[in-house]
Amino acid sequence: MSKGMGPIPDGFDADGMLLLIGGRRADHLVAEAGDTPLFVYDACMIADRIGRFRKAFSGINLHYAIKANSYAPLLRGMSKHVDGLDVASAGEMAMAIAAGCEPSDISFAGPGKRDDELVAAIDAGVTLNVESEGEAARALAIGRARGRRPRLAVRVNPDFEIKGSGMRMGGGARPFGVDAERVPSLVRELIVADAEFRGFHIFAGSQALSADALIEAQAATIALAARLAEAAGAPPPMVNLGGGFGIPYVSGDVPLNVEQVGTALHDALAARPKILAASGFAIELGRWLVGEAGVYLTRIVDRKISFGKTFLVTDGGMHHQLAASGNFGQVVRRNFPVAIASRFGAAPEEEVSIVGCLCTPLDRLADDVMMPAASVGDLVALFLAGAYGRSASPEAFLGHPAPRELLVGNM
Repeated sequence: MSKGMGPIPDGFDADGMLLLIGGRRADHLVAEAGDTPLFVYDACMIADRIGRFRKAFSGINLHYAIKANSYAPLLRGMSKHVDGLDVASAGEMAMAIAAGCEPSDISFAGPGKRDDELVAAIDAGVTLNVESEGEAARALAIGRARGRRPRLAVRVNPDFEIKGSGMRMGGGARPFGVDAERVPSLVRELIVADAEFRGFHIFAGSQALSADALIEAQAATIALAARLAEAAGAPPPMVNLGGGFGIPYVSGDVPLNVEQVGTALHDALAARPKILAASGFAIELGRWLVGEAGVYLTRIVDRKISFGKTFLVTDGGMHHQLAASGNFGQVVRRNFPVAIASRFGAAPEEEVSIVGCLCTPLDRLADDVMMPAASVGDLVALFLAGAYGRSASPEAFLGHPAPRELLVGNM
């Protein structure tokens, strides 16, 4: 029995039977890049997302979490249109600076920062979101040794989580952030040590599709930031509310109503406690900005039947698209949207499973889906590939070539 898959995002059309990405034919893009597998990112779709955010969240800073997609041309475009880049390693920090982002607009989160990473961030003037008292002590010591005043925010492990989030980042025992009850004393220590206190980073979860859940979490975040500021006696210059905006990957997922979230946040901030009156607020987004703008193109290299089941074997796979294989957070594997790019829009004719080239049964891009009849040489398009594709996949596994990437259009 065939299985469903997630919805193909709006914005994709066809020239005859050929999928168009950013108004250009998939086969022409492959020819330009030189071969498959190929990630293609539509810059116009990303620009539309940024515009939608600006309209819904007037007065809120937009940060881009580059772990979602760190392709250099995309980062250069992003750095011109967002208010900051959020990184999680010294390598990502170097990418952000190379993309033209001012170091003062970069924040660096993540547990387990090495001393050399702290040195690089402090020397550059990047804001460090400290994840523990120990990390804060190391950053202060490095600042003193180098004669620099470190810019330090405190990542808070909140006493709540986003209900229904795909990946929970806060609430309970976590490797991320300082437990909320210990934050005020740490803030006071940072101020006494003459660090430049930059505020709070409070990230409760990701991949949420419920507007009500996000509204509840943002209200709780504002209230928590106010309590921590009162207890510390220090208004935060900036409160990073985290992100968590999800996109519909699989059958049954419903798109997030971001306008509803924006209206509720506007009302919540209008009524915020006085201690946060002068604070700025930011939302940190990755997949919601870029996820739907990406397509992974891979070519069918073999068509085989085993025990009556048809397999389309491609030259791509989970080493580039781990999430689509079901091995990046899914408990039960479900299909992302997929199409035969060289027969886009044609009626489905057969049930197939689309697999990659790796020597493991985990390498599945689609299970038991109805597709137009496809042959060796046809292109397969896997959608929702703009976030956590190449940046989150085991590219070195089995030594296959790296995928190509293209950014089409203008942001």
